[in-house]
Amino acid sequence: MKALIIAATAAASLVATAASAQTAAPANPGPVIPGVCVYYNARLLAQSAAGQAVEARMQQLAQEVQGELQPYATAIQSEAQQLQTSGASLPADQLQQRRQALQQRAQEAQQLEATRENELRYTLAMQRQAITEAVSPILTALYQEKGCGLLLDRESVFMMNPAMDLTDAAIQRLNTALPTLSFNRMPVPAQQPQQPAAAN
Repeated sequence: MKALIIAATAAASLVATAASAQTAAPANPGPVIPGVCVYYNARLLAQSAAGQAVEARMQQLAQEVQGELQPYATAIQSEAQQLQTSGASLPADQLQQRRQALQQRAQEAQQLEATRENELRYTLAMQRQAITEAVSPILTALYQEKGCGLLLDRESVFMMNPAMDLTDAAIQRLNTALPTLSFNRMPVPAQQPQQPAAAN
């Protein structure tokens, strides 16, 4: 269950780290280099209204899943303790049957946990994709408006003049274009079998 919680809150921790990773600005940020622009996607995910909505909803979904899985864990633990305390007094065949049934229930619970974890990861990926699709035309417009000839990823830039950063403008426009995202946990689509290549 720990793995599930880690997977569900990965977005929040990564985004928080990214948002706080900016170093203190130097007193002299240097010249603005014409045509060079910078964009910080992790900060957009952390600070945009849609990004914050995704983070909050993913935490809710993780809690729902934890609530769904907890009774399984409790029942399995309880049965395991009963077998440990009363196992010696049971006939060997009955003890074996109960052990096998417990093992099967534990495997089913693990399978359900893995399924829910994959669903949460897939759901998060789909929401991030929706944000990426919404911000893409915004970045193209900003790139043209600011006369950029090169757009760099902020994660690969250690220091820069903040006047070259498009992130704040991108966040403002995204907040208007995509003020929030509403979604539920999504099932992972089944893998489609590869179609054999048609012979010419």
